[in-house]
Formats: sequence, structure tokens, C-alpha cells
Amino acid sequence: MRSEDGSPDLFGGDRATPDGGAQPPRRRSRAAGRKREERLRKQRRRRSIGVLLVALVLVAGAGYVVYSLVGGSLFGGDSSAARGVDDYPGPGRPGAPTITVNAGDSGAVMGKTLEEAGIVATAKAFTAAFNANPDASSIQPGTYQLLLEMKAQDAVLALLDPKSRVSTRVTIPESWTVEQILEKVSQVTTVPLDELRAAAADPAAIGLPAEANGNVEGWLFPSTYQYEPGTTPAQMVGQMVAKTIEVLTSKGVPQDQWETVLIKASLIEREAALDADRPKMARAIENRLEKGMRLQIDASLAYGLGIPGTQLTLDMLQTSDSPYNLNRVTGLPPTPIAAPGEPSIDAVLNPADGPWLFWMTINLDTGETRFATTNDEHEQNRALYRQWQAEKAAQEAQGDEEQDG
Repeated sequence: MRSEDGSPDLFGGDRATPDGGAQPPRRRSRAAGRKREERLRKQRRRRSIGVLLVALVLVAGAGYVVYSLVGGSLFGGDSSAARGVDDYPGPGRPGAPTITVNAGDSGAVMGKTLEEAGIVATAKAFTAAFNANPDASSIQPGTYQLLLEMKAQDAVLALLDPKSRVSTRVTIPESWTVEQILEKVSQVTTVPLDELRAAAADPAAIGLPAEANGNVEGWLFPSTYQYEPGTTPAQMVGQMVAKTIEVLTSKGVPQDQWETVLIKASLIEREAALDADRPKMARAIENRLEKGMRLQIDASLAYGLGIPGTQLTLDMLQTSDSPYNLNRVTGLPPTPIAAPGEPSIDAVLNPADGPWLFWMTINLDTGETRFATTNDEHEQNRALYRQWQAEKAAQEAQGDEEQDG
């Protein structure tokens, strides 16, 4: 559209002023300029926002690529697989959770457990270190406390070190009774003694064979045991019973002879001071049983009365009606009187050849023991013991005098 004078009308005609006249051209020009500037500012603003968005997308993409390649190591992450770390340089740091190695676990299985715990960088690195160590196959089942971020080969060595085991070690010596054993287990593990006694009184819970007739005495094998966290009292006692069964089975003892062998072995365990004497004692026991003679082993009555052998009196030996009084009862006591070790069991299974019927320890300091075939020989050995007693008493008296002086 054009105006009446033929000039272009850029705004679609002249607007009238309030008094009906036309708007001046300069005012129209300034208004148009302002509108153009506003449009330009909006365009520049939109372009700036677009550029910023593109930049942010590029930065985010670059960050993702870096994280994918390097992992979270730049940002404090813990995933070694994401970081691309194959093996830590070590030596490691505290803070790792305990891990459990189960019976039959392969190196790969252990490696996966360790990787998930943050102890090694990858299961692959641990498996390689496991295969490279000839001793690795002897890693024992159990609970272990290692370090975070260990070198794989160091983790293998740590699992081979008993000090890494999070368990309680209890060593049971030969010749101890059930009560002594349970007291020791309670002291070391802090498991209440009453709970251990209750477990020992439950044959089914501890796997006690029927041959034991419900009495666990003699069935808690003397050895060193590892108790992992969470082991129950029944499991603790059951391990000892299982060890006894294992030993008897490995030696080919018929099951119906298990209790008898343990009874004889327990008598020897309480009497012998030296391993060399055990087979002779086993033969003397067999010789007396074959002749129908009473065994006359004082340690049996001491067990039956619940007192140390040193507290036995002649009157007890002559008058006690305890089934454990082998001075009055012919045959074996009704149960074992202690926990016998392998040397005593071996002695019962392989007694020495000889006619012996008696033995007498003539020196309690050295354990020297004399064996005899006749009662006269036995009395001579008894006299040697009394001589040793007298000499021992004299030495102690002289020592007391010198100390007083």
C-alpha cells in the first residue's frame, strides 16, 4: 500500500493523532528502530542459550567418555572394574570386611569374594596369583580379616597366614577329662560353660556314636581346633567327637570296638609318662584281662571319685564300691577316664610282646617305669619308688633349710 503522495507506507498507513491529524514521521521512525533492536536482542539471546546448551552437552559427553575409560578413580569411586585397574600396587589399608573361604572354594571363587569385598582389584589378578603360588592349594576354609586394596599376590600370602584367620584356636592336651576340656573351651571362646555342658549331654546334637552309650568321656579328641565366628556349642563339641571317629576309622578299628579301644587307651594315657612305655602297658593290660586278674589301676578310681590321684588313700582303694575301682572290680571301667591321644590308641592296637603283668613308675621326675612279671619283681620296683620318694623329700627339706638360712 502506498500513501496518497505515492511513498511506501511501511506500517500499513498513518495512525491518527488524538486531534485527528497524522502522526509525525520522526516518531514513527524511532518506534520502528526500538522494535528492530528488541528483535535483535531476542535473537542474540536465543543464539547464546543454544551455544551454551551445545557446550554443556559436549562437556557431559566428554566426561562420560573419560569416566568410562578411567573409571571412578578421579572421583573417589570404589569400583576397580570400572576404573580398569587389574591389580592394586598394595600394600593395602584397613577397613576391609571379613571374608569367608568355604571348603572346596577354587582360586577363582576366592578371587570373586575378595574383589566384591574391595580387597583385590579383580578376581582375574587374584586367580593368576593363586595359580602362581604352589602353596595356595593349602589355604584353609575359614573367616579371614585382610586389608582393602591389596596386591593380589599379597592377598594369597595373607590367606596362607594363620594370623589372618578370624577364629578362636583351642588346644586340648591328652589325658584331660570332659570337664577339663569344656572348661578350657569356655575360657578361650567365652561360651558359657553351662551351654557347653548341655551340648555335651546331647548325643544327637554332637554326633556321638551309639557305642559311647550316651557318655562323651574319652570321645573329645585331644588336638587344636579352629572355631569360626558363629560356631555353636554343639558344633564345638561335635568337632572333637568327629575327630575321634576320624582317627579310629583311619586306623581300621571296627565300630563295635571303638568304646573298648578308647577305654584301654585312656587308662594308658593316664598312666604312661613316656611313649616307649605305652605298648608295654597295653600288653600288661591284655595279659591281666586274659588271666582274669584285676587291673588295679589307681587312676581309674581317682577319676570315679573326681579327685587327683595324689589324694587317693589306701582305704579308698580297699573299700570304695565305685565301678571305677579296679582294685575291687574285674575287667575294664564302664567308660574311658580321659581323652587318649594317638600314641595311646596305637599302643592298644599294637601292644608289645612280653609277659608283663605289672608296672611301676619309680621316678616321677623322669617318668622312668619298670615292668615286672611276678609280684616279687613288682615289690622290688615298688621299693625303688619309695627310695626315690625318700630322696626327693630329703632334697626338698634341704632346699627349705638353705632358703631359710
